[in-house]
Amino acid sequence: MSATLTQPSARMRWASRTQFFASGFIFATWGVHIPTVKAHYGVTEAELGLAMLAAGVGALLGLTQASRWIGRHGARGAAGLSGAIYALLLAGLLAMPSYLTLLGLLAAFGVVTSVFDVSINTEAAQLELRNGQPLMSGMHGMFSLGGMAGAVTGSAVLAAGMAPSSHLLLVAAALACAIALSAQWMLPKEVTAFAAGAEGFRLPRGTLVILGVLAALGLIAEGAIYDWSVLYLKQELGSPQQQAALAYASFSAAMAATRFTGDAMRARFTPAILLRGSACLAAASMTLVLLTDAPWLALIGFAGVGVGFANVVPILFAASARVPGVEPARGIAAVSAAAYLGFMAGPPVIGFLAELSSLTSALYLVVVFAVALAASARSAGSA
Repeated sequence: MSATLTQPSARMRWASRTQFFASGFIFATWGVHIPTVKAHYGVTEAELGLAMLAAGVGALLGLTQASRWIGRHGARGAAGLSGAIYALLLAGLLAMPSYLTLLGLLAAFGVVTSVFDVSINTEAAQLELRNGQPLMSGMHGMFSLGGMAGAVTGSAVLAAGMAPSSHLLLVAAALACAIALSAQWMLPKEVTAFAAGAEGFRLPRGTLVILGVLAALGLIAEGAIYDWSVLYLKQELGSPQQQAALAYASFSAAMAATRFTGDAMRARFTPAILLRGSACLAAASMTLVLLTDAPWLALIGFAGVGVGFANVVPILFAASARVPGVEPARGIAAVSAAAYLGFMAGPPVIGFLAELSSLTSALYLVVVFAVALAASARSAGSA
């Protein structure tokens, strides 16, 4: 089938939405069980931060090969395999014999996470280009919806008394099947392989550097919420874990709702205006979270942070797929690499700072990076 003639069907769009939803659900399930993992292995915040660093290093390794693998197998093949492995690795989070083997599992988790991420974003970029209208924010909305569903489900099963290991096993099996099956209806291999090209990873240059720095600022802050919000509510505000899991749920629900309107917002506002307003809202909302002692008010604040960061990644990833002279998969991989540097560095740094002071003090970094993103938003308009 010709790469230039393939038009996306409704089934193809829903296959892509399913992949994004599954990715968010898996990530949320990991987030819900971070306190479980911490208690199970008896580690400190600094050691937990090192575990997150292992996942980030693995993600960077995967990004160096993602465009090559997509070029060889297409987004369909790369997403189907890496996504299924990504889901199945959840089952091992509480089954490792030691903390050191957990680091190895999380490094592998990071590799397949990044390959899956680039694959489904390459698919979404191609669908958007061929559909002739914005789709990327809606796809990322499905990621956030999956995150909300994963967090709410995790909270419910913990409240019901289900063993964490059983929960992880059920989620792993269900989502591995969903990812593998939905991949069969993605764009034909030739389309996304053509878009990716045959060459390997290259460091971002020119416009991609600007987009990458902005994405890094956004993902440093967003990743901190994913990895530390549940523990923050449980440890700093004294909430039970089933209630603390709602921190992730409120963040993801607000992010999902905003992303589903994000394509219309992208059509109405310039990238610079949208990024600046969004980042200012994120900074104000995170400040509220850190200043209040009331869990319900912190949940409202986390929702505001979700609204603020909702459109940062869709805007920048969509832009990276349309840089002249750069294949979509390579542009996404390059910007993703810069973003993952932030995603890799942010949570561990917060863990180390929390060890030195407190988690509350460390999470003020989210406010700092949101302000930096707002101050740099004008650069998105020239990118």
